[in-house]
Amino acid sequence: MAFGNLSSGFSIFGWSSAGEESQDELYKEVLLMTLAGASKADANIHPVEIETIQQIMHRETGQDFEAADIRKASRPDLNESARLRKYLRSVQGRLNDKNKTTILRALVDVIKSDTEISVLEIDFFNRVADALRITPAEQVELTA
Repeated sequence: MAFGNLSSGFSIFGWSSAGEESQDELYKEVLLMTLAGASKADANIHPVEIETIQQIMHRETGQDFEAADIRKASRPDLNESARLRKYLRSVQGRLNDKNKTTILRALVDVIKSDTEISVLEIDFFNRVADALRITPAEQVELTA
């Protein structure tokens, strides 16, 4: 599936296409896709990572997500690393700095949740930060 058609994969969640969605829906979509991608970045989806994603998604969206929904979002055809980066680059201009910072902080929470941080997870984090075009200062909310 081409990432230009990514949002057709989101019909499983009842979300609209990327061009038509609100800022909140876009944020929700990007957050879920990024966190789901992190859960499989090291090729080992640990149950505690899924639980952490569920907690973050509830905290950030007010919605409950089943483990199966998160696993669907991490499917390789929806979340291949290069496609995810391309998708993030295409939408990063429509996300505000607070959303980007929250996504990266949530990503850290997921990566650290299974207590084993792999080089693959660190690489995934760096690629997401780059794709979102967020600077180190913005990541730690250091602004003038």
